[in-house]
Amino acid sequence: MRGYKVFAGTANLEFAKQVAKNLSLPLSDAQVHTFSDGEISAQISESVRGKDIFIIQSTCSPANNNLMELLILTDALRRSSANSITAVIPYFGYARQDRKAAPRVPITAKLIANMLQAAGINRVVTIDLHAGQIQGFFDIPVDNLYGSVVFYNYVLNKNFKDLVVASPDIGGVARARAFAKRLNADMVIVDKRREKANESEVMNIIGEVEGKNIVLVDDMIDTAGTIVKAAAALKQKGALSVMACCTHAVLSGSAYEKIKDKALNELVVTDTIPIKEKNPKIKVLSVAPLFAEVIRRVYHNESVNGLFS
Repeated sequence: MRGYKVFAGTANLEFAKQVAKNLSLPLSDAQVHTFSDGEISAQISESVRGKDIFIIQSTCSPANNNLMELLILTDALRRSSANSITAVIPYFGYARQDRKAAPRVPITAKLIANMLQAAGINRVVTIDLHAGQIQGFFDIPVDNLYGSVVFYNYVLNKNFKDLVVASPDIGGVARARAFAKRLNADMVIVDKRREKANESEVMNIIGEVEGKNIVLVDDMIDTAGTIVKAAAALKQKGALSVMACCTHAVLSGSAYEKIKDKALNELVVTDTIPIKEKNPKIKVLSVAPLFAEVIRRVYHNESVNGLFS
């Protein structure tokens, strides 16, 4: 057989090590260097000729550096005669810029897709894209996994009575509905108006939450403004508790301080992005075993969708 190897950039090295451990493989050796002026260089330290390669690299902060690392590693591997290169991108940066929401703005998610393909990527594996239609920006296969797999069991083990799933905005209704259906729970929507980027104002709650335990479901938490304000609005309407489940813990700006707000009882995230500060309210669930199994299935040409059936 051709064999496969797993490489990693520096964005989330601990996560990559956990994926490799679940595959019972050593993490292959690649040296990434940064020159004094910020330029990035990479050298592959072992033969990859004829091998199927998986590069694990989130494009989280610093997004530009981590993206360039991924592109440069890809180029180095392609020039080293790798048979195929799969980009495993647990957090796909720039995904929020997926359409023309205003005149004369870029569709940056499409630009990133073009760059990855031009570098020589043959396949992309990611989880909870901000918008599922981003898969259509690529002319190569894209596996968009679902973080709800790990959240589902965690929420079930809480044994909540009168459980209700909430979407923090209109855009997340499909995600929340799917999660609520699996839990056999009702769903509500938090209606908000965004005045400008990274700021939000909660307007009202669509649905009944009085005396209920609420699980807010979203793909990411950035400044935490939306989630904390949504939790406060739900509590004002009589919710007993509010837990938030967000796959990607971007947590920029004053997010860690906002999470301390008493309205939010618990924030559950995955390890697609490293957590910078310890916080008793933040629970991290690992998706490394999930990615490891997907890598194994992709290499052996087995169904990935079967994991979520």
